[in-house]
Amino acid sequence: MSDPEALKEEGLRLFQEGARPEALSKFQQALTAFESADDHLGAAEMLNNIGVVHRVEGRTKEAAEALEKSRLAFQQAGDRNREAQALGNLAPLYISMEEHDKAFETYTDAAAIFEEIGENDLAGETLIAQGLHQFNQGNRMVGIGLYEKGLTHLSQPTMQQKMLRSMLKLRMRLLFGGS
Repeated sequence: MSDPEALKEEGLRLFQEGARPEALSKFQQALTAFESADDHLGAAEMLNNIGVVHRVEGRTKEAAEALEKSRLAFQQAGDRNREAQALGNLAPLYISMEEHDKAFETYTDAAAIFEEIGENDLAGETLIAQGLHQFNQGNRMVGIGLYEKGLTHLSQPTMQQKMLRSMLKLRMRLLFGGS
């Protein structure tokens, strides 16, 4: 099997089934096939998938290397959406590496790109993740602010998110008056 799309799909299926070593092998084969076909975006997508597998497997150095390569490739190709997705994959990796400032910057960059291209739900999810990270790091007010901003971006928040958004609005009315 040397069709890069088929290799990619097989890798995704294996990853979803939890067969990560086999998925990694398929993604690496797909990377080689995409590179042979001069499909730079396909190759960048496989680097992103390889990075995610490495991250899930706890191989932080390999994950960071693959994800950063994919981010740069998407940036060079002008694919802002996938550049932001790669940044979104890098941020939790930086957290696991205790590089919290780098994680904050990475989340900020990803959310800004998602906002810029009109991907409000993805911007919201990114801001919520960034807010939770800040809250867990002891930056409670920053975390709540980011989480609240993220909630405003979501087109279909969960019931829990709707309740939290209502409570945050109530807090603002109580603190600052108004309706």
